Amino acid sequence: MRIVVTTALALLIGVSGANAGAMKPGEVKIVDGAVATPLTDQAGDPEKGRQWFLGRKLGNCLACHVNSDMAKEPYHGEVGPPLDGVADRWTPAELRAILVNSKEALSPDTIMPSFYRDSGFNRVAEQFAGKTILTAQQVEDVIAYLTTLKEK
Repeated sequence: MRIVVTTALALLIGVSGANAGAMKPGEVKIVDGAVATPLTDQAGDPEKGRQWFLGRKLGNCLACHVNSDMAKEPYHGEVGPPLDGVADRWTPAELRAILVNSKEALSPDTIMPSFYRDSGFNRVAEQFAGKTILTAQQVEDVIAYLTTLKEK
């Protein structure tokens, strides 16, 4: 019995720990175009960030941005600015603000989605209401990837 309870407790802690330390969307504050504090207590993983960047069902960043690092991938967009050298133009805190809420960080007129916002939208499908596009950890992963994109 003791082993079962201990195992169940460990599983519960592990599951709840997956989001432990993650800032909630409403808690994130953009100050001077930046979010200085990471959204999670776990460092971003650039390899995972590259996957989210490329993934058509999550970030789908390549649909709007050209990125030479992904030159072999099809369908680079030209709506947003090229991301080559983005790490030389923006700090991680500024990139975090842009990903969290592009309308506040960049311009209210931008068409870039706010990837870590869960309210304040118009005509949201019921299945997406109250949800963010990316999780806090996925945002940190994308930032870790973007910081690898320096001028060559």
